[in-house]
Amino acid sequence: MKIVVIGGTGLIGSKVVAALAEEGHDPVAASPDTGVNTLTGDGLAEALAGAEALIDVSNSPSFEDREVLDFFMTSTTNLLAAAEEARVRHYVALSVVGADRMPESGYLRAKVAQETLIDEATLPYTIVRATQFYEFVDRIADEAMHGDVVRLPNVAFQPIAADDVAAAVTEVAQRAPVDGIVEIAGPEQFRFDQFIRHGLLAKGRPRTVVADPKARYFGTELHERSLVPDNAIHLGGIRFNDWVSQPATA
Repeated sequence: MKIVVIGGTGLIGSKVVAALAEEGHDPVAASPDTGVNTLTGDGLAEALAGAEALIDVSNSPSFEDREVLDFFMTSTTNLLAAAEEARVRHYVALSVVGADRMPESGYLRAKVAQETLIDEATLPYTIVRATQFYEFVDRIADEAMHGDVVRLPNVAFQPIAADDVAAAVTEVAQRAPVDGIVEIAGPEQFRFDQFIRHGLLAKGRPRTVVADPKARYFGTELHERSLVPDNAIHLGGIRFNDWVSQPATA
């Protein structure tokens, strides 16, 4: 089966492409690096010709409110039009657990706008909402730095390895569309500040991490279950300590 992976050369996309190939499918890694531009529409028709499924795991190059909204609105509009023209039978998009619970975040507002476009289109679809990736430990800490201290709220946190995200997306793409949202998460639940403290230490980059109930996460206030799924259909199998002990992915 031909499956086009938008963002197919990125962190998740490259893993999805490899997994699909291993299962005997014909994956197409579509990104600006391979001549497919979702913002201009260049290369979309050619890439999607004969495709049965489309997986969108692309991301905005900028997280500024206006830029990220423009990216997801323009990209998704172009993808939907091209996919409808190509008669794609399953449109799969990767999103974020809790996106609709954190409207103060410009990035998450943009993801909800993307989800709405997909829901209102005519294509059969599945939106896969994932929790934060293990790979984001440093980025989260950088964003939460105040002086020499990382400040994060002590809320529930259930991160997942990128390999497990790719495996779940690959599996979903081969199933029948649900015309709705499914959630995926890692196998363990932590406290947010404790996980980042432990993650930085495990990676050999310790910092002072303080639990602060008023601390914001990428511009938004968090509540106890803002970042964890309500009913995950898939729990990853890779535990954080096992992941961080692997030099190739640490």
